[in-house]
Amino acid sequence: MHKISISLFGHQTSISLEKEFYDILCVLAKENKTSVANIINTIDQSRNPDSNLSSEIRVWILKQLLKKLKS
Repeated sequence: MHKISISLFGHQTSISLEKEFYDILCVLAKENKTSVANIINTIDQSRNPDSNLSSEIRVWILKQLLKKLKS
C-alpha cells in the first residue's frame, strides 16, 4: 500500500492506495499535465460525501483506462 498525504480544503488527510493504482495515477497525472493532488482534489469535489475517497480514486483510474481502451 502507498500512503498519500494531501490537503483537501485546508484539512490534512491521508489516502491508502495499492502501489499499482498509485503508479497509474502518477502516469495519468503526467499525461494530463497536472499533479496527483489536483486529480485527487477533483475526484473529492465530485464524489458522494458518503463514499470512500480511496475507492473513488480507484474507480476514476479504471474509468480513465477504459476510455483509453475505447479510443
